Amino acid sequence: MGIQAAEAAAGGDSLLGFLGRKSRYARMDDVLPQEPEEDGGGVRVRGSGSCRRYVFACSVFASLNHVLLGYDVGVMSGCIIFIQKDLHITEVQQEMLVGCLSFISLLGSLAAGRTSDAIGRKRTIGLAAAVFQAGAAIMTFAPSFAVLMAGRLLAGIGIGIGIMVAPVYISEISPATLRGSLASFPEIFISLGILLGYVSNLVFAGLPDHINWRVMLGAGILPSISVAFVLLVIPESPRWLVMQNRAGDARAVLLKVTDSEEEAQERLTEIEEAARITASGKAVWRELLRPSPVIRRMLITGLGVQFFQQATGIDALVYYSPTIFRDAGITLESQLLAATVAVGFSKTALIVIAIVLVDRVGRKPLLYISTIGITACLAVLAAALSLLARDALPRGAAIGLAILTVCGFVAFFSVGMGPINMVLSSEIYPLRLRAQAVGLGFALNRMTSGAVAMSFLSICRALSVAGAFTAFAAVSALSVVFVHLFVPETSGKTLEQIESLFGGGGVTPGEVELRDAERLVHKRLVSHPSS
Repeated sequence: MGIQAAEAAAGGDSLLGFLGRKSRYARMDDVLPQEPEEDGGGVRVRGSGSCRRYVFACSVFASLNHVLLGYDVGVMSGCIIFIQKDLHITEVQQEMLVGCLSFISLLGSLAAGRTSDAIGRKRTIGLAAAVFQAGAAIMTFAPSFAVLMAGRLLAGIGIGIGIMVAPVYISEISPATLRGSLASFPEIFISLGILLGYVSNLVFAGLPDHINWRVMLGAGILPSISVAFVLLVIPESPRWLVMQNRAGDARAVLLKVTDSEEEAQERLTEIEEAARITASGKAVWRELLRPSPVIRRMLITGLGVQFFQQATGIDALVYYSPTIFRDAGITLESQLLAATVAVGFSKTALIVIAIVLVDRVGRKPLLYISTIGITACLAVLAAALSLLARDALPRGAAIGLAILTVCGFVAFFSVGMGPINMVLSSEIYPLRLRAQAVGLGFALNRMTSGAVAMSFLSICRALSVAGAFTAFAAVSALSVVFVHLFVPETSGKTLEQIESLFGGGGVTPGEVELRDAERLVHKRLVSHPSS
């Protein structure tokens, strides 16, 4: 029986299995350890359900900072209407205000790699929330465009730090068979934040123009306050503790997230071995800038998925959805904001499906569904807007198609491109490179997002809104080709198996699978000799 079949028989290859069934322990680090010798003593086994619930809770709490990013993206789509009225900013200033957060957040993502290695994943999560709170407070009371920009830049740094560290933390504390489901949590919190931002627009739009946008931005401080509670609940990453020569503390954490002392010790042994290899390796940035063929292929996959996630136009669509709906024929502000709430509901609802399926169906099939669906929605949206501009399509039909295709776009995005870029980024790199490589990927993600957001209105003015989405559809079609050529299936595989998919490890994926299957059978025979 292959290792994947053995894992499926053991159960626990989805989020539902995580909550309701006992899953076999699977390794998460770069090397396969020697099997520990049986000491003949009894092994204290704790209830597996409590361990699963604890890891689940840690993954949820670590993802809360992503609400901040989603809220900012969602709320700014409505805020920009009222900021323009109150501060009388130009179209270029609108683009700067919207897009600068993505650009500045890439600095936060780059800094987070080094910061999380220096002070720990847990403290970095708290730092991200504190920096965002300061920026949001400045924006709330900003008397001018310049001060508003300063606050937004500071908030962007906090968001950049937060979106990088959570996937790394989750991947380092979760079992491999559930890594995809749990590492998808940040994306559902981004979607939830976007929905909250849209709802905030709708709820506070009735206030005076010089107050409503300030209340909308100020409400974003509330989710970040909850992170203070998070720091009291979640443990530090055991991998970071080992890297700091705190093996005793790492073992204490592993005892909380595993089903037995034997399993905790086995994971600790392999983490220590991976850390030893890390300490003796080349400098991280030197290896990333002058990568080996294996690391280069990993970077092409990781960076490519991060790039295409934003280059297909998701942030332009979310930030400027009122502009899109206005171009389709909706004129009343209340109707514009209500339509954006529908977009937020679509995005949030579909992400749940991805979290359940990402380990059961696999990463690559969901990416195919996502990229093909996005391409189709963008093409139909562009065609509808183009026909409306030529009076070849009734206004009511154009409005219906615009709402349907925009909701379809975010739905397909949430099924694949949204969550899976975080999953892949947190699992394809070796431990020694993970934090910095993930930070580099998110920096590219934010830079692409900023370029799209800051140029969208100008592109629309030059090409029309229909022309802009035609360009996005072409890029989305290229993303389908990229997924086919460069993205391997990583679902249910240990990190050594994943490395072999990129040509590393010196063995084929089939050989690794056979060896792990034999190891699993041997362990079961030792544990249950009567069977």
